[in-house]
Parts: sequence; C-alpha cells; structure tokens
Amino acid sequence: MTIHIGAKLGEIAETVLMPGDPMRAKWAAETFLADAVCVNRVRGMLGYTGTWNGHRVTIQGSGMGMPSLSIYANELIRDFGAKTVIRIGSAGAMQDHVQLRDIVLAMTASTLSTPSRGVFRELNFAPCADFALLSAAHRAAMAKGVRAHVGGIYSSDVFYDERPDLDEQMIRHGVLAVEMEAAELYILAARYGARALAVLTVSDHLPTGRALSPEDRETSFGAMVEIALEAAFA
Repeated sequence: MTIHIGAKLGEIAETVLMPGDPMRAKWAAETFLADAVCVNRVRGMLGYTGTWNGHRVTIQGSGMGMPSLSIYANELIRDFGAKTVIRIGSAGAMQDHVQLRDIVLAMTASTLSTPSRGVFRELNFAPCADFALLSAAHRAAMAKGVRAHVGGIYSSDVFYDERPDLDEQMIRHGVLAVEMEAAELYILAARYGARALAVLTVSDHLPTGRALSPEDRETSFGAMVEIALEAAFA
C-alpha cells in the first residue's frame, strides 16, 4: 500500500495499462480481463487486476495531466514492481492524414515541461517509447486492419491551450497528435528501467474541429485496449 494506491503488495501485476479516466479503467477491466478485482479505490482513482489470456494485468487510472500520472506511475513502478506500463487514452490529431478513431503509437513525446524538469535542469531530455512494445503494437494494429500511425506526439501541460503559434510549428514539424501524459510516463520508465508505450485513440481533430461524441468515444476505444494487451505479451 502506498499513499495513493491502496493495493497490497502482490495485487499489482507487472504489466499495467493506464487510462486517464478511472471509469475507463473499470470499463476496460470488465470488458477485457477475466476475474477482475478492484484493488484500488483511493481518491476514486480505480484500479483493477485480472487476467488476459492467462497473463496477469492491472488497469489503473492515472488522472489527467503529467503531475497526476507521475504520482501513479512512480508508485506502480517503484513500489509495486510494474515492469511494463502502457498508457491507453485519447488524443487530438494535429495532421490532416490522421483521422478520428485512428490509433497513434507515440514513438516520442515532446513537451514544454514535465514534473521531471527539475531533475534535468538545462538538459532537454528526449522521452521515447520502448521499441519492442512499439513494434509489437504496430504489428498488432496491422493484423487487425486498424489504421495506425507511428511518430512523435506532444504532451501538453494544459487542455485549453492558447498557443496557436506553437500548434502551427508542431503541425509543420510532423507532430501527429496532442495529449497530456505520455512524456512523463516515458521519462519515469527510463529512470526506473521499465518499458513504456502510449497507445492513443484519436477522439478530436484539431485542424478541422471534428470530435467523437461521448457515445462514440466509448465504442471506439476497444481496438486500442486490444492492441496494448497484445503488445505487452508479444
């Protein structure tokens, strides 16, 4: 048990999927895991452990933004021994060829700052995914016939951004999508020697303003979870 995770030692699997929304953690556990048991309710940030194809898996909510994810990822890896952590979440497309419901596999994650910035000081550390997870996720997506894009994303500090000039430069430099958590996850995985990947479903399209409805978001995220699970145990 830690400050923010009420699970006992042994109740967290070595493989963890992390959606931002705790209710999405509940949905994913009930939909994809066998014998799922709720192992964390602290602050309403739900976590479940069960099995997928005989493999133990924990699905733990991270909350929104890098500071919140940093709390849970630190404790999962450092205190509970998680070895593989995959973020499953939504993202806003920044390129015209990336469409709603597409999957983005984040090879790198650019950011203005993260909770780890104080560690690096003047160094611009380049957070990146684990290559084995990344390549396995891409193979899984291709096998399912899912449109998947591999490349760089942007992890933002804010949801309501007011920097159109920055958006323009990221689009110009090929950034695929924006979300709010992956960069810090990749940094923490590097720090502790764990594997990390972000598998993201495009729910919004910045250039056009189009977005999935709440109902469509729920029905469009299944492929993302399956890809993450298959990649974790490839």
